[in-house]
Amino acid sequence: MGVQFDLRWISLLLLPIVLVSLRPQFSPFYSARNKKWWTWYLAVVTFIVFFFFAADFGSFSYNQTRLDAGAMNFVEDPGISLRMMWQTYPLFWMVLGLVVSVIIFRWMYHKSHWRVITQTDGLKIPYRRKYFVITALILGALVYGKLSTRPLAWKECFVFQDNFKSYLALNPLQNFFTTLKLRKPEFNEQKARESFPIMAKWMQLPDAGKFGYKRVVAPQGSAIESNPNIVLVMCESFSMYKSSMSGNPLNTTPFFDSISNQGIFFERCFTPHFSTARGLFALITGIPDAQLFKFSTRNPLAIRQNTIIDNFTGYSKHYFLGGDPDFNNFKGLLENIDDLKMHTEQDFSSPRINVWGISDKDLFLEANKVFRQQDSSFFAVIQTSLNHRPYMIPESDSDFVKKFPSESELHRYGFESVEEYNTFRYSDYSFRKFIEAAQQEDYFHNTIFVFCR
Repeated sequence: MGVQFDLRWISLLLLPIVLVSLRPQFSPFYSARNKKWWTWYLAVVTFIVFFFFAADFGSFSYNQTRLDAGAMNFVEDPGISLRMMWQTYPLFWMVLGLVVSVIIFRWMYHKSHWRVITQTDGLKIPYRRKYFVITALILGALVYGKLSTRPLAWKECFVFQDNFKSYLALNPLQNFFTTLKLRKPEFNEQKARESFPIMAKWMQLPDAGKFGYKRVVAPQGSAIESNPNIVLVMCESFSMYKSSMSGNPLNTTPFFDSISNQGIFFERCFTPHFSTARGLFALITGIPDAQLFKFSTRNPLAIRQNTIIDNFTGYSKHYFLGGDPDFNNFKGLLENIDDLKMHTEQDFSSPRINVWGISDKDLFLEANKVFRQQDSSFFAVIQTSLNHRPYMIPESDSDFVKKFPSESELHRYGFESVEEYNTFRYSDYSFRKFIEAAQQEDYFHNTIFVFCR
């Protein structure tokens, strides 16, 4: 399957040369000028192919997914995305290697052209149109992809009951350009209404037939009357299988495991998709981000949502992020919350450590400073951001002791590198520092802490 897609794209890149050469004056061997132009054409398409394959390797390294249209989400924040790549990968050497490779291939195209001319003793190669026609037909058949009434389709990569086989079969060019059209959000209210009875039964909604598609749920009289503070912590990239709560032998999160045992641990809460933007959208609105290749935070049809946080009347409302809230339009989503006070990188005295802003420990301590100054109940959202590439831990936190398990242990228990492992452990360290600081304050005893991983 992978060979079929590769042959399709090779044929697509070579077809222009063959088709244009049906007119002999445009053939690469017609004149020195033609040779120059077609050599540059091959160099440019070689650069494009190398670029897509390099981006594909990077995408799989970062997200464990092949390159698709979802990568365009990061293009919409070019400054932050480039800084993240610069701090994570040897970007200069990667780009230099790509450029040098293309220059070498252009030299090879140039040499191969002159080798043909030399082997014919400098004579013009006889022009036979029938060979160009035959070649065009062969390349056209390879573009079509298979002997069938329907051409080779992108979705056929997913017929295998094996993710590895499907991922191996994907061609980055095919995958990217096919999924590009899926970035446009689609919805069908009529079909949603037709499907509502089935969903209502599955979700066990009471009186679904009585209320129908539109449901209005009023607060009950048993609502909390003590007006406790609410601190909602979004633990970014805090995977269950890597944590101590799952029984992972590396014991990465002993403190978080201890507060899970002391509090209420919802062990069946899970995230079915990647991306911080999707997680924040679901956490704030209570609605899953069902878009495949574009985040709902960037969809003007989806971003205006009601949030239960607004129902906390009489509360001051706060949002804490160590970096830039414009990334993936977090700010646009949070503007749904009335009178929200945003605390972001420019508001903190703590130093930035990488593209994502200040460290998570410093973010928690900055939030604690704000909480102890509140003279009324508050609802706060704290969004961590350090627990992924470029995996940096502040040198100032000297009491955090790094560990160095063997590479085989790391891979066996879910980690790609020792840097990822220690950054995950640093998250647990940051949670502990936050709770220890909060315990010294008056607000602690009337506060509900919710950690959502």
